[in-house]
Amino acid sequence: MGGHIAGRLADRHAEVSLIARGAHLAAIQADGLRVETTQGVIHSHPLASDDPHVPGVQDIVIVTVKAPSLPQVASGIQPLLGPDTAVAFVMNGIPWWYFYAHGGPLEGTRLTRIDPEGSVWERVDPARVIGAAAHTACAVTAPGVIRAVNARNRITLGRPDGRAHPRLTALAAALSAAGLEIDVTARIRDAVWEKLLMNLVGGSLGILTASSMGAALSNPAIAKAAHDIAREGAAIARALGCDPGAPEAGLSRLMRSTHKQSILQDLELGRAMEIDALLTVPLELARMTGTDTPTLDLVVGLAVQRARAAGLYGDPT
Repeated sequence: MGGHIAGRLADRHAEVSLIARGAHLAAIQADGLRVETTQGVIHSHPLASDDPHVPGVQDIVIVTVKAPSLPQVASGIQPLLGPDTAVAFVMNGIPWWYFYAHGGPLEGTRLTRIDPEGSVWERVDPARVIGAAAHTACAVTAPGVIRAVNARNRITLGRPDGRAHPRLTALAAALSAAGLEIDVTARIRDAVWEKLLMNLVGGSLGILTASSMGAALSNPAIAKAAHDIAREGAAIARALGCDPGAPEAGLSRLMRSTHKQSILQDLELGRAMEIDALLTVPLELARMTGTDTPTLDLVVGLAVQRARAAGLYGDPT
């Protein structure tokens, strides 16, 4: 996702810097960044380094890592931050900042499964945050090469406190000019839950079926479980004061999807999996709000055990 966004911004002559590692970094430094979209190939040559001191202070930092890498982000982000730098977290699942400026009895609650030592909260400061929910499907097909498979790529942006901000306006304008469909909302948590309902279904059932959702949901029994998962996820969202939209809309998109969910790609490639942000933390929120989730309890339990058995989550024993 990060390469896709960076490539589009660079193509529109934005001043873009990338923090990358390993073979991906070497390929970008040598040959540039190649993004293959349904509209054509975008080839750019942004500044790329594994040292955040090289680009230095930025107007806006866009974080697109998966949740298990957040501690690494916290440890290295300081050189990129000036007094007015905004940080947009374009990530799946429940975000670490969820209860900042939330209001009510859960105001300020820290989600320790996502931010175990509070390092992201302390070093980034949620007051800088621009939240995001991205509806796009991307894969790294080779070092320095990104394939974006969706014809439409939609990102909803908003601050946790719901207020307007010049950096939010600037980011929305830049991403829109780069060819992405951008919405700005005062209720970013609604958008988080809208996306999360699909992640709850696609992530858990993807892990268990090793299939794209189009293939898995063609089975009537699996499709029924998907509807139950989405319904229970929507109940959690509403208990927290959010409107996740109609679950059926997301399910209809999943039924047409031939793209493997990213968490399944991680399982197949032996990479750290976003189990907590996508699956276990939503269940913790269900317990906080007294929401009954029998189907989610079973399916998430099975998915977590599959990840543990692969040695990609927690204690494999």
